[in-house]
Amino acid sequence: MAAALGFAAFLLLLPPLWATKPSVEPADGSASSEEPADTRAAGRARARSGPVPVPDVTKLCACDLLVAQCDANCCCDPDCSAEDFSLFTTCSIPIVTGDSRLCSQKAAVYSLDVEANPPERIFKVIDQVNPNLFCIHATNYKQALSFSTPEMPTSENFDELLQRFGSATFSAEPDSWNENTDAPNPSDANETNRYEYGVPIQTVDAFLRLPSPVVSSWCSDANPAGFLINQATKCIRSVSVEKCGTIQAVSMLFYINSSILAVPNSSQMVNISVQSITVQSLNGTRTLLNGTDVLRLPMVLDELCINMVLGVSYHITYTDTGEITEAAAAFVLGAINKEALSIEQSFEVSFTQVNTEPVALSGNPGYIVGLPLRAGFWSQGSGIIQNTNKYSQLTILHSTSSQDCLAAQGARTPVLFGYNMISGCTLRITAAMKCQPLTQTLLDLLKGQSFPEYVASFGNSQAQDVLDWVPITHLHSSEQSSCQIPVSLEIEVKWTKYGSLVNPQARIVNVTAAITTTTLMQLPSGRERTVPVTSSVVFTDVSSPAEPGYKAWPTINVKLPFDFFFPFV
Repeated sequence: MAAALGFAAFLLLLPPLWATKPSVEPADGSASSEEPADTRAAGRARARSGPVPVPDVTKLCACDLLVAQCDANCCCDPDCSAEDFSLFTTCSIPIVTGDSRLCSQKAAVYSLDVEANPPERIFKVIDQVNPNLFCIHATNYKQALSFSTPEMPTSENFDELLQRFGSATFSAEPDSWNENTDAPNPSDANETNRYEYGVPIQTVDAFLRLPSPVVSSWCSDANPAGFLINQATKCIRSVSVEKCGTIQAVSMLFYINSSILAVPNSSQMVNISVQSITVQSLNGTRTLLNGTDVLRLPMVLDELCINMVLGVSYHITYTDTGEITEAAAAFVLGAINKEALSIEQSFEVSFTQVNTEPVALSGNPGYIVGLPLRAGFWSQGSGIIQNTNKYSQLTILHSTSSQDCLAAQGARTPVLFGYNMISGCTLRITAAMKCQPLTQTLLDLLKGQSFPEYVASFGNSQAQDVLDWVPITHLHSSEQSSCQIPVSLEIEVKWTKYGSLVNPQARIVNVTAAITTTTLMQLPSGRERTVPVTSSVVFTDVSSPAEPGYKAWPTINVKLPFDFFFPFV
């Protein structure tokens, strides 16, 4: 359809580009020999009908997502009032237009007057001219502006529809659009020589299989593994002891005999190696075999079928340029007796970038109660850098049996999602202690040597997705005195239920770390003072329950600045 519109635009611009001899009608009104009558009649018909009207840009709004509610920073949302506009920080969509390929069209421009008191929205409609030479003068092809009503089969047209759409493949485009079929596909020229996220991993014969249930619980081998998508599936496979040697899907060869293409549509191949083989007995006991160079194929032995594939775990290594360098498979082989009619198979695929260590997830996607919060630091040019050691992420002071703060330095415990925790120790202050060294010692005790800057909003947030990480807000409460020493660290983690109401996922939306200090009084010589030092973590669910009959995901029921990230999709 785009090709048709572009061709029409090219024809519409021919008259201004090349001078043509104007047709002149005789004085008696008869048609000139240079212009047929039917051509002039068609031109008058087009002049009477005129171009098809374009949509009203004042009624278009791509950021209007919530029903009957004002969307954050959406200046074209009709549900927003003047009070709402006064809380906006910017217009997320400043210009709203129709088809950008038109030569001339109306454009709605939205902006904020922040100097006004209170701030207000400014709205105006302007004429926008497309500087491109090849543009569409008028969208006069009506069929391109809407979906055509499908032709319903009747007793009169059934044979015709069967001839058109009854084959394995068919085209709904007119025959005139299929001219010059030998021309190269422009998409092939732009095809990148690397894997992108979600693209099926290609093999020599097809794609890397990751069997999964489709309609029922039975296995379907038509499910490809997507690049960088960690998956885990389980399905049921119909088997019989007598034919187990001929069932391909229960043999190791079925999963390693086809090499993976290093990049799509290339001749460079990566063989799938056997990483490990685990044998499972009839009672469920598993034994890891020492050698992986022996191929174990299904075979019948004493009314049993052994070496049947019960599970496959693929592990793929890739580079930052989207090239697969290694592929390995870990197998779980088992046996069945003649009474078994089916087996359950499990499949997994995971990815690791070259020269990096895999980071353990805390949920997929939402956090799971009891798993540590994933934290990291911001690095210019590298995004979020996170430590693979959970004890080097977001941690708090770990209490010791002696309760001595100076002896508890370095003892940390990770912050676990959903667990409210409190720990502490006792600090004995003497007259010889100085303010500045003691302050730094207590800060290191409460925050650790490297307190993180960001916390992942989801349990599976990727380091390169910076917007998927929540910055930690630091608060400081102290008295007005010459020497203040920190005595407590209070971490509050606000989270919300995100996604479907049937299967909500835990998402972190805000993290604050508050340091409370106290005044260090000068003690007389020989005197001591005992000060309790505490660390605590509190998890707060800020989800709002959905209103009856309103089909939307939970939102935070607060009236705060509209650039606050509400938990909606």
